[in-house]
Amino acid sequence: MKRKKLLYVGNALSDSGKTLTHIETLSIYLRLEGYEVIVTSKKIVKMYRIIDMVTTFFRSKKTIDLVLLDTYSTTNFWYAVLIAKLCRLYKIAYIPILHGGNLPLRLNTNPKVCKRLFGGAKINIAPSGYLFDAFAKANHKNITLIPNTIQLENYPFKERSIVAPKLLWVRSFAQIYNPIMAVEVFLLLKKEYPEAQLTMVGPDKDGSLERCKQYATLHNLQVIFTGKLSKNEWVERSQEFDIFINTTNFDNTPVSVIEAMALGLPVVSTNVGGMPFLIQNGKDGILVNPDAPEIFTNEILKLLKNPKDSHLIALNARDKVKTFDWSKVKELWNKVLS
Repeated sequence: MKRKKLLYVGNALSDSGKTLTHIETLSIYLRLEGYEVIVTSKKIVKMYRIIDMVTTFFRSKKTIDLVLLDTYSTTNFWYAVLIAKLCRLYKIAYIPILHGGNLPLRLNTNPKVCKRLFGGAKINIAPSGYLFDAFAKANHKNITLIPNTIQLENYPFKERSIVAPKLLWVRSFAQIYNPIMAVEVFLLLKKEYPEAQLTMVGPDKDGSLERCKQYATLHNLQVIFTGKLSKNEWVERSQEFDIFINTTNFDNTPVSVIEAMALGLPVVSTNVGGMPFLIQNGKDGILVNPDAPEIFTNEILKLLKNPKDSHLIALNARDKVKTFDWSKVKELWNKVLS
């Protein structure tokens, strides 16, 4: 069967030092399935990126069958609004792929815009039960759940019979992900485990990296800041750590957490957005209220002092993320795109 030609609109910015995004991974998977995929945009400056998206749309509109739209809750929300309007004008089907833990707020603050954007779509893709429920409650009926995906074979599971205070944090340094809390937790942890280690992986987005460095220096903490690493690099490094921490204030279902679960790293995360849809507290991870570094640290201490519980959590997490493997998720995409 001949596959469709797709235009995929989103932020493909990893070549400019940003974190690898959904558009860059999913487009590769779809090409392997036989779809022809045009990706836009790689422009780092937002205004140039929007111009490139619009230009690419007009250049390809006569040959494409469908448009995929990565749709965020931040200011990038508006490029999805713009491209979707063009799709409706030229009668080209489009599919918003929902990202960002704060998208439900958009449904309340911009209801008319959201009704046109999401109501005019062929279908909306929610990568988490969290967003699926939020959109269903807002009376958006044309929605389906397709989880974020990984290739499980690329994530070697490591069994950790001994759990050491070696923490790993992987995310862009941005205020919404609350990276400073990771350093605060590290400070508290070192009171009981002076040998504790913290490595933070990711590029700076809004100056949060410098604030974390200043906090670490102020408290004489030896935090390792690696900057951006390729996926292969940080996955290889993950074997050196025993606990993955996710300190975010807003979230959907971050791929980095799914990857940590696949690697056998027990996850301690803030209980926000889509996290309780991804992690069952106490079974395949630990969830803690946001902005509570003392409680967060206490949960880490429990894992360190109860390695059997930590090991069981890691095993359960690995079993859960098997459902995120591309071999299963691709069937959902093929059904939607057919």
